[in-house]
Amino acid sequence: MSTTPPPQALTDDTGPATTERASDDGAFGWLRALGPRGRRAFAGAFGGYALDSYDYFTLPLSMVALSAYFGLNSGQTGLFTTVTLVVSAVGGALAGVLADRVGRVKALMVTVITYAVFTVACGFAPNYETLLVFRALQGLGFGGEWAVGAILVAEYASAKHRGRTLGAIQSSWAVGWGLAAIVYTLVFSVAGEDLAWRIMFWTGALPALLVVWLRRSVHDAPEAAAAREQSSEKGSFKAIFKPGLLRVTVFAGLLSTGVQGGYYTLATWVPTYLKSERDLSVVGTGGYLTFLISGAFIGYLTGGYLTDKLGRRRNIWLFALLSAICILAYANIPSGANTLLLVLGFPLGFCMSAIFSGFGSYLSELYPTAVRGTGQGFTYNTGRAVGAVFPTTVGFLADSWGVGGALVFGAIGYGIAALALLGLPETRGKELT
Repeated sequence: MSTTPPPQALTDDTGPATTERASDDGAFGWLRALGPRGRRAFAGAFGGYALDSYDYFTLPLSMVALSAYFGLNSGQTGLFTTVTLVVSAVGGALAGVLADRVGRVKALMVTVITYAVFTVACGFAPNYETLLVFRALQGLGFGGEWAVGAILVAEYASAKHRGRTLGAIQSSWAVGWGLAAIVYTLVFSVAGEDLAWRIMFWTGALPALLVVWLRRSVHDAPEAAAAREQSSEKGSFKAIFKPGLLRVTVFAGLLSTGVQGGYYTLATWVPTYLKSERDLSVVGTGGYLTFLISGAFIGYLTGGYLTDKLGRRRNIWLFALLSAICILAYANIPSGANTLLLVLGFPLGFCMSAIFSGFGSYLSELYPTAVRGTGQGFTYNTGRAVGAVFPTTVGFLADSWGVGGALVFGAIGYGIAALALLGLPETRGKELT
């Protein structure tokens, strides 16, 4: 069963049209094609993922201050990220099951509330151990938001535009990252470091406002909801490991592991690298991150376009190669060449983000409607958990190799992703069933 409702006027409030029209072409044709309900779902998923990103980056941006406040070594600070990502695997898998059983929007609200509450709680942590626990619990919501939001929008999007539509959702990660960098620059410029890191976490309460709007304005795609309700296997882990889906689940998990291992290595350690090894000030670090984040935003949008033009597999292969090259170049810039560091930040952010643009559409297309949430939530977040080993490894290697040298380890992840694609099919143009 197709998840796209029958042809209808663009002013109809029930969903997108299936017939291709001239108005569906052009730079924003993908957005018009969603229809009114689809655009509200897009706004909800975009906002949820941007705020998810904001709450995530409160930690990496505050890492130097936290290390000084609690007297932590590199391994202990790296453990923050590992714990967050490992627990997020559990949260993401459970959120996927929840999305298949109670609906996409309800599951989305649960994930947003969870990561907001525990991000704020981190700001009240009296010691390292308590902060580690709160950060882990924040991972429960952090892990589920993207998968649920991506599926919600994928089930409204047409096959023609699904790649760039989900690529636009991915771009909200850069929006949240940029907002966090701006707040970091402001907060750490006016408050002492002992208080500033707490304020950063307290601002994580912002997502609670989104939940109120989601409850009133956003709904699941009608035909996808009907197809899900008619299935006896909805929300079943057993179903995604049956012979027909076992290969997909294994290789999709491996693909996610490689891409996220490389990405979170950079996302976690680049701020520390800039401040501790390049001796940049708070404002200087924020300036360099601006280039990195700008590249990331454009990379998400470009990757979304290319995943529709080149196909899902070719897009990921291309940017896995380019991301690995960029990491090696970035980590080996000579001391004192900070202008080159600034310039290379843009292509680094571009490539490491463009590779993610196809994930939302690709994973959605690999699974049938009844277990789409379970399959996408499990594979994406299992990859996130296993990939979490990479930032911790960098943390322990940093004491002997230096942060810059240890960052090279992230390139291995992109090699794993490229190999995983050998076991997965191309799904460009596939209708969701």
